[in-house]
Amino acid sequence: MKPRDKILILKYFLSIFNGIFLILGLMLMMFGMWLLIDRNNLFTVLSFTGENHLVAYISYMLLGVGFILVFISFLGFLGSFKEIRWLLIMYLGLIVLLFGVQVAMPVLIYIRKEEVQIMWNDRIDAVISNYGNKNLTGREHEWDILNAVQHTMECCGRHNSTDWKKNENKEHTNQVPCSCTKSNRKEWFCDAPENEVYIKGCDEYIKMWFENNTLVLIAINIALLTVEVLLFTLGALLFRNIKKNKISLKE
Repeated sequence: MKPRDKILILKYFLSIFNGIFLILGLMLMMFGMWLLIDRNNLFTVLSFTGENHLVAYISYMLLGVGFILVFISFLGFLGSFKEIRWLLIMYLGLIVLLFGVQVAMPVLIYIRKEEVQIMWNDRIDAVISNYGNKNLTGREHEWDILNAVQHTMECCGRHNSTDWKKNENKEHTNQVPCSCTKSNRKEWFCDAPENEVYIKGCDEYIKMWFENNTLVLIAINIALLTVEVLLFTLGALLFRNIKKNKISLKE
């Protein structure tokens, strides 16, 4: 096969995988923006702890990684289309750097896993304590999300319904949120007999949710690493064949 034909084939496949890389980068940026803007999701409620706003850190990290992916894709498209070797070298170098960062990310997630879960447990306890406080009406969206979790998962409190005893905003000590029962009433608290209150706590469901989302992030990371290996291989082969083609033209 002629060197020029090899270059055209390599440019074709590099463009396809580079397009996938670009789409993944844009998706990460959109997800990061969604986390920054949307305040009505369980992850935001669990992660906002006063000064330690974990959501903001994760959002900026996703935006940063997404922007880097888009920038690398742009370099790849430009370097392959114009056949500029120094751009391809920069492109390959950034892929190697990004690969190293992404290999370190799952390790970091695993190391910080227990710390994050402890922080989330403290956050749930704080939401339970403040639930229904008439002086904290700005937190009602948090209580609505907790109600949605309890009602959907048919659970009550973090461990069980006794967690609500520490809440001092009830009219009576034995009251529980209406979402802890099968009631569809739109009030914060309800009087309900013990046999109508959900027995299980929500802790195991939240842990399962955390584990599932962690697995999704790891799967996305593995997919990105696979694409990066393919891009590096194609980019290196393209660089090599462009160099060979220029040498043969000179001869």
